[in-house]
Amino acid sequence: MDVRTTIAAMAESRGASLAALSRMIGRNPAYLQQFVQRGSPKRLDEAARARLAAFFGIDESELGAPPREAGMVAVRRIDAHAAAGPGGLVEDDRVVGEERVDPRVAARLGVAAGALTMITARGQSMEPLIHDGDALFVDSGDRRLSSRPGLFVLRLDGVLLVKRVARIGFELRITSDNPATPPIAPVRADRAEIIGRVVRLARSLK
Repeated sequence: MDVRTTIAAMAESRGASLAALSRMIGRNPAYLQQFVQRGSPKRLDEAARARLAAFFGIDESELGAPPREAGMVAVRRIDAHAAAGPGGLVEDDRVVGEERVDPRVAARLGVAAGALTMITARGQSMEPLIHDGDALFVDSGDRRLSSRPGLFVLRLDGVLLVKRVARIGFELRITSDNPATPPIAPVRADRAEIIGRVVRLARSLK
């Protein structure tokens, strides 16, 4: 089955129209119909392919992605920004692709396969450690808090943040590295959702 036939068959099996699926991936309602019936565009872009594969529960290779390299660990790339600043509003966490890393890297980080995700940081509140645009590799399997501050991605009142977080009794102490950033008052632990511990940073040199 080619990609167009696969999309048509999967849409029919899910009872989803091509127009609805087009809107789900952030395109105009005619996008997938034109792709399936007219072959325009010639191939799906990476973000559209990843969202459709996640919705259908299939591997991206069935939608035209290159086969995964054998033995490599997939790191999901999330369409969200963990704000190292005032905070980014996030409605949901959408997978828009993946990176692949050597399994020995995951082992050195102490992260189980499948638990690594990657989120982009925005803002200056965590400088000098984290800069705007840095890629954060997050261990979603490690959400343990203690009285000693750790570097975590968390969601607080619907806002995604990367901060140092410590738990003191029933409260969370959330702090920034940049001394110029206004402090956050202690909050009840049940107000925050811990996404995972930051275990690695990647920075592009421009």
